[in-house]
Amino acid sequence: QVQLVESGGGLVQPGGSLRLSCAASGSAFSISVMGWLRQAPGKKREFVAAIGWGGHSTNYADSVKGRFTISRDNDRNTVYLQMNSLKPEDTAVYYCAASQRPYVDSASPTTDFYSWGQGTQVIVSS
Repeated sequence: QVQLVESGGGLVQPGGSLRLSCAASGSAFSISVMGWLRQAPGKKREFVAAIGWGGHSTNYADSVKGRFTISRDNDRNTVYLQMNSLKPEDTAVYYCAASQRPYVDSASPTTDFYSWGQGTQVIVSS
């Protein structure tokens, strides 16, 4: 099991950047696939990005490809989401989550993730 705490959210203007961090505790972090998902008001929670346990396999939602980058540091038990060229439609609560599946992507149900953080708010507005 892992426990997850996100940070780094805030208010940013369109075109700006933010880096989200997710600090994990628990021995299972280094063998878990880690993901970022988001939920906008009135919408379902949606997949944003995921990274394999070794950090070499990543995948992204089409809506963020080329703008967001997921990475992880297993020595620091932390996963990151670098968000560039932010758009108002990126406004949402962003959640870090851990999965024991060997692979997760935008088609994966949220039940594939066994542990969730509390979320961090990102607002993109001028």
